[in-house]
This record gives sequence, structure tokens and C-alpha cells, in this order.
Amino acid sequence: MSNERPWLAHYPQGVPAQIDVNQYASVAAVVEEAFERFRQRPAFASFGKQLTYGQVDELSRRFAGYLTGVLKLGKGDRVAIMMPNVLQYPIALFGALRAGLVVVNTNPMYTARELKHQLEDAGAKAIVVLDNFASTLQQVVAETEVKHIVTTGVGDLLGAKGAVMNLVIKHVKKMVPPYRLPHAVRFRDALAQGAAHPLPKVSLGHDDIAFLQYTGGTTGVAKGAMLTHGNMVANMLQAGAWIGANAKPGEEVIITALPLYHIFSLTANGLVFMRLGGLNWLITNPRDMPGFVKELRRSKFTALTGVNTLFNGLLNTPGFAEIDFSRLHLTLGGGMAVQRAVAERWKKVTGCTLVEAYGLTETSPAACINPLDLPAYNGSIGLPIPSTDVAIWSEDSQPLPLGEVGELMVRGPQVMKGYWQRPDETAKVLGPDGWLHTGDVARMDENGYVYIVDRKKDMILVSGFNVYPNEVEDVVMQHPGVAEVAAVGVSDEHSGEVVKLFVVRKDPSLTVEELKKFCHDNLTGYKRPRIIEFRDALPKSNVGKILRRELRDEKKAAAPG
Repeated sequence: MSNERPWLAHYPQGVPAQIDVNQYASVAAVVEEAFERFRQRPAFASFGKQLTYGQVDELSRRFAGYLTGVLKLGKGDRVAIMMPNVLQYPIALFGALRAGLVVVNTNPMYTARELKHQLEDAGAKAIVVLDNFASTLQQVVAETEVKHIVTTGVGDLLGAKGAVMNLVIKHVKKMVPPYRLPHAVRFRDALAQGAAHPLPKVSLGHDDIAFLQYTGGTTGVAKGAMLTHGNMVANMLQAGAWIGANAKPGEEVIITALPLYHIFSLTANGLVFMRLGGLNWLITNPRDMPGFVKELRRSKFTALTGVNTLFNGLLNTPGFAEIDFSRLHLTLGGGMAVQRAVAERWKKVTGCTLVEAYGLTETSPAACINPLDLPAYNGSIGLPIPSTDVAIWSEDSQPLPLGEVGELMVRGPQVMKGYWQRPDETAKVLGPDGWLHTGDVARMDENGYVYIVDRKKDMILVSGFNVYPNEVEDVVMQHPGVAEVAAVGVSDEHSGEVVKLFVVRKDPSLTVEELKKFCHDNLTGYKRPRIIEFRDALPKSNVGKILRRELRDEKKAAAPG
């Protein structure tokens, strides 16, 4: 099947079957081209402050000078970045990459235990951390190899109002727990010291690691996916070929609400749109939905990436429907399944189709994207992107015919080098022939469109029948009284497992009986939930992905007596 590539016949106009990954030697080369080409244009905006491509070039040069000239870090050394979406992020990111260092993107919401594991595992020598999260670092830094700490406040690059903002965040809102890191250097001081040192001359190639991107925390210990400069350049060109035909270089304004430490946001917003000379409008705290809507009003945005819960949250926030969507031409959803009810409502409110894409940390991330001119949500994750092969395999690793359900396999230049210092874990997912096991259950239709049926490990087995939580959740979300839902399997002595629903109500008067009747009318017997529990909120990951695992693990999820 992989040789037939039925998807190529359905590619959008102007999208090539292959990309030339040799167009750029490294991520640094892509970024430096954008700095030159779009020098005067705004590159990043945050809290009303904008930095041009020229300014990001200069500031990231200084930061690279600090890392190599002052701290004496060398090619391949790991530097961690632990910040939400603030202007310091791209400067630290591009400074480290231009210095030939490996960036370890670190979730600021990590507990001390998770942070210690990541810093230890990566062998990070330096970290850039926002003040708000420095107390977590203080608890573990002595047990890691980190020798250099750079701290910064949210307002540090925002001019005069930034100083006021820092005071308010610290003393009024009390959002900075006290910390003591006596040898830490302030970000602005690091930039000042770095200005005296030239940009280091580092030769970078496709095999050099650009990022250690940690993943798999939901399945046990987090592993660092080694994403090389070649992987990242490939995915930038692949996604760029797909998005570029639909975009106007130098005119795009993309809303960056997903954190840049997440691979989806990092590649799609931070890099693909940068290559197009776009303006990344950084949203520091997307959980503050009213504040987020206010930012959207100010930004004249043309593109937005996000996850299903983000789109759902916006749709349920007062004032969102009144925004001017006339310039919006691209809404890309990934990171988790986009639900039909959310996609249809998004189209109705914004006039823009919510296009679903699919990727993994291990694929840098994009593997499949729907055509951007899709008239309406189609329930598919799209077509394999240029230079990418996709196949559906059986349990015994045999390719299955079109239409059959099996494990989704991906092969292409964006597939990671492997897991950092984990050859055993790498061997489990990456074959010698380059095929990556995604752990997702899927099928492909005759036109090459791929449909995710579910995560292998989330599948519920009811009396020998496979129940896919995505399908159940999709149906339940169509009930007007439901705001959010998660379906999990709980053990049952009669059928092995039964479906249990956790529901956040939109309509407070919604009852269990009413919802059960709705499921009865819309789902076959074995797929119907036996237990329904209402919750005020569902557990979510840092990017808003609902964590079914946490719900499954709860003792409360015991079967009915």
C-alpha cells in the first residue's frame, strides 16, 4: 500500500509530492534567512509590545554570545527553557540554536519531581526560567548538572510598563512564590554581557540534534525525542508547502496560544510562520479566556492553531462571537481529536473551517493535514504530507488493505532519530526500515484520507467488542447541555469493561437519565455508557488535552455494585 500513495491524487493545487530537505542545513539557517528577508516586519507581539525580525536577530545574537562567550557552552550542550509564551522565549530559543546548543523545552507547570527527571535525563547545563516557576527549580537544581541559571520576569522586555507589570504579578497577584537562586543571572544582564561577544561560528548539519522534546509522560517516565535539525527543517518545509499556498508572506498574523514548548506550536507557529514573515501574537495565559478574547479583538489575526478544548473554550466565552473574523483564513486543530460538534460550531461562528491535522512529538510533529480549502469538517486527520509515507498495519506488522482498521505507521524525514539514551524504547517504536509505530488505531480510505479510530491504549473492550472513546465523546458532545466529556472503560464482572462518562455540564439542569436516553438513541448497545458522573472540571494536560488516564486511574471509577 505504501507504494501506491493514493493521497497524491488528492493533494491541494501547488503542493509538491516531495520536499527538498537539503534546502537548509539547519533550523538556524531558516531563522537567519527570515531575519534578513523580513528585517523591518514585526515578528513577535506580547502584551502590546512588538519585536521586529531585526530586533529578534540582534537579541538572539546577544543571547548566543552569552551562552558561548560568557558561559563557555559548546556545540551539543543542552540548555533548558522553562517559560510560557513571553518575548524572552524566541530570543532564548533562537540564541541557543544559533549557538549550536540543544534546546530542552520544559513545561513550566512541572512538579519538582518531573523537572528533576527531565533536567537529569537531558544532562542540561543551563536553564532559562520565568520567576513564577523558579521556586520549583530551587527545590531540585542541586541534584542536577545545571550550572547556569538565567531568571526573568514576564515584563522584562516590555519597556516601562513591564516593570509595573512585574511588581503587580509579584506583590499584588502573588504569582511568584519566593525563591533563592543566589548565582542566577537576570535575562537582561545576560543579553548585555552577550553583546560583547560575537555570534559563534558553528557548523550544523541535518544529523545534529536541535531539540530534546520530552514525551510519553502519560505512559510512565517521560522520554526525550531527539529531533534533529534535519527533522525540523523537513517538517517546516512539509507543513510550509501545505500552508504556504494559502498564506501571504509578510502579512500573516498567527495567534500563538498553545505554548511554544509544545512541538505543535513550536514548529507550526514559531517556525513555519516565521519562514513566511508572519507575526506571532503570543498569548501568555490562554486559560484566562476573557483576557484571551480581548487579545483576539486587538490582533487582526489571520491564522490560529489550537487543540479541541481551546476552540471549545473560546466558543463558550462571552464576546467571542462578536469578534471580526474577516481576515481569518486558517484554523488548524491538532494535539487531540477535534470533535465534530466543536468544528461545526466553529465554522458557524467564524466562517472558517476548523481543519484537523495529525502529528506526534516523534514526527516533529506533522504527519497528516487536511486540505486547507476544505468546505467543512470531514472527521479525517487529512492526507499524508509531502515526502511522508503512511500505512495501516495489522498486529503482526503486515500492511492492511485500504479501509481496514489497524495501527497507523509513519515514515519520512521528519521522524525522530530516536529517544535520548533509550535504545530499548527506541527499538519498540522505530523499525530499521524507518517505520514509526504511532500507537494510534486508524484506517485509510481509497482517496488516502486517514481516520483515527482511537489510541490503542484508550480502547475499551466491552464483551469482546472494541469501543473507541473518541466516537462516544463525539456523540455526547452533540447534546446541547454538554460542555466537555471524557469516556473511559471501567472493569465489570459481566462484560469485562463498561463505558463510563465524565461530563461537565453546559446546562446545569441536565440529568443522568436525559443523557442516557440521548446515548440510547445515538449509540449501539455495547457503546452506551453504563455510568455517568458529572464534574465541575476534567483533568487536562498543559495544552488542554483531556487526560482520560487520570480518570481511569481514579478509585472512584470503580464499577457499579
